[in-house]
Amino acid sequence: MDKNSITGFVLIAVLIFAFSWYNKPTEEQMQAQRREKDSIYEFQQEEFRKSENANYAEIKAASETIKDSAALANNFGAFASSVYGKEEIISLENEVISLKFSTKGAKMQNALLKKYDTYEEKPVILFDENNGNYSFSFVTANQRVISTDELYFNVIQNKEIDGNQVLRMRLNAGDDAFIDFVYTIAPNSYVIKFDIQQKNIAGVLSPTSSFANFIWTQNLRRQEKGRVFEERNSNLYYKFINDDVDYLKADKDQKEAITGRLKWIGYKNQFFSSVLIAKEGFSNAVLDSRIIKEGEYLKKFRSEAEIDINTKEVNMASFDFFLGPNLYPLLKDIDNEYGKDADLKLEKLVTLGASVFRWVNVYIVIPIFTFLGKYISNYGIIILLLTIFIKLIIFPFTYKSYLSQAKMRVIRPEIQEINDKFPGTENQMKRQQETMALYSKAGVNPMGGCLPMLFQMPVLFALFQFFPSSIELRGESFLWAKDLSTYDSIVSWTGYIPLITPYFGNHISLFCLLMTATNLVYIHLSMSANTMNQPGMGGMKVMQYMMPVMFMVFFNNYAAGLSYYYFVSLLITIGQTYGVRLFINEDKLRAQMLDNAKKPKKKSGFMARLEEAQRQQQAAMRQQQKNKK
Repeated sequence: MDKNSITGFVLIAVLIFAFSWYNKPTEEQMQAQRREKDSIYEFQQEEFRKSENANYAEIKAASETIKDSAALANNFGAFASSVYGKEEIISLENEVISLKFSTKGAKMQNALLKKYDTYEEKPVILFDENNGNYSFSFVTANQRVISTDELYFNVIQNKEIDGNQVLRMRLNAGDDAFIDFVYTIAPNSYVIKFDIQQKNIAGVLSPTSSFANFIWTQNLRRQEKGRVFEERNSNLYYKFINDDVDYLKADKDQKEAITGRLKWIGYKNQFFSSVLIAKEGFSNAVLDSRIIKEGEYLKKFRSEAEIDINTKEVNMASFDFFLGPNLYPLLKDIDNEYGKDADLKLEKLVTLGASVFRWVNVYIVIPIFTFLGKYISNYGIIILLLTIFIKLIIFPFTYKSYLSQAKMRVIRPEIQEINDKFPGTENQMKRQQETMALYSKAGVNPMGGCLPMLFQMPVLFALFQFFPSSIELRGESFLWAKDLSTYDSIVSWTGYIPLITPYFGNHISLFCLLMTATNLVYIHLSMSANTMNQPGMGGMKVMQYMMPVMFMVFFNNYAAGLSYYYFVSLLITIGQTYGVRLFINEDKLRAQMLDNAKKPKKKSGFMARLEEAQRQQQAAMRQQQKNKK
């Protein structure tokens, strides 16, 4: 290498060293570079860790999925694929009812009655997703119990067939096996047909199980103005197969195990009911009714029962829901459609009294009420016409009672003479004998005023049950009463008043007040006409005047239609009393009776037995006095 080349390399080295020394970073720049390198390194490490965690999560999720699938297959068998899904709401309706169904559990979750409103002028909703539920439990082939409300169904059919709305929801069980819930709604009907159908399900369900468990819960929603009276008329009803209808108590919590087979179970409100009718019946039922003290609900009902299932038939089980008003003609028509063999007796949901009084409502009152309702829209006038009709029917008995009272009045002077002739307790027996003898001769039956009244009692008791149960009166106004099915308050107040609020309520019903005033007038009229100056009658007078006041406390919460009926009935009775008094000439009646008393007359069997009983009593008293001496 020559001298120039060496010189060149040296100069280049000096330049490179000088450039490097000149561009050497400061201490601050070197620290910044180190921090940048550290950040890059940490970022690379974090990304690596994330990648590792993601792979681990995927591996873990895959493992959990395998475990869940195994658990689902173990717990739900062939129905495992239906555990997860998306809930869908389907609406069906006809002219009178609107329903909503959920694909989770394939159940009705809302029932709205189109033609009725609550006391708050809101639609009547029997139940919704918050206060009603029902489900069926089946035993699978691997002896696991599945409940339909945990599973998702698929909508297979939702269309009109032969004029009926049909909804079919399917629970798949694999290998062309399934269970279908089929709901059918006919036009203008409150009855919903419900069938549980199947295909190839015999191998999916347990071959040793021939029944499914059914659970139905519902919080009974308040619909009426008067909570106390509505609660009193809300019960859990049930009907035995080939037997009568029964119910749980309304005034207390009650749970009852039923050993017999039931045809239907019903959750009854005062004017509306939800009833499930089983074609083959329910068995081993446990029924539970609980009172809800306050709020928008009245009662909590729960029913658990077994239903027979047949996996060899397409229809495993069949039911009918009745979701509608407690209207007697409607329920009777449904009974007739099912036929005598079904023996449903759904009309027993309408409270019409015990059988000894019920016949009056069934064969007299309801037919007249229904007939008049076809031509007259004002139910206040209908009640007036019904009252007049009933008064005309029982007038012969009423007239006999008035005539007997008149006879007792005109013969009063002779009775007073006997009392004056035989005063004191020691002559009590003699006084009674002479009085009975006078009655016999004059042709007076002391029970004549009472017996005709006894024939009127079935009518009075029947109507006492009819008016509070008549849904026809619901929402019907008359005069100041806005709703004849509940109380017509003219004065009301808030706050709890001991003894008054629980029994009388926080209001005053005007029709009830008028009924009470009219009843007091009638009692005064009767007492002044019939009461004799006898010892002990003062206390009886006070009791009779107290009765209307007690009735006012009792009736203040009752239907205004009932108080209005009694008010009108008492007015007519007072008018009849004055009319009969004008018609009967008491002077002629007295003369005729005194003339009869002078004639020899054969004693009636009743009078003979009465006198014989008095003689025996007198002999017993004499013997008792001798024993004391």
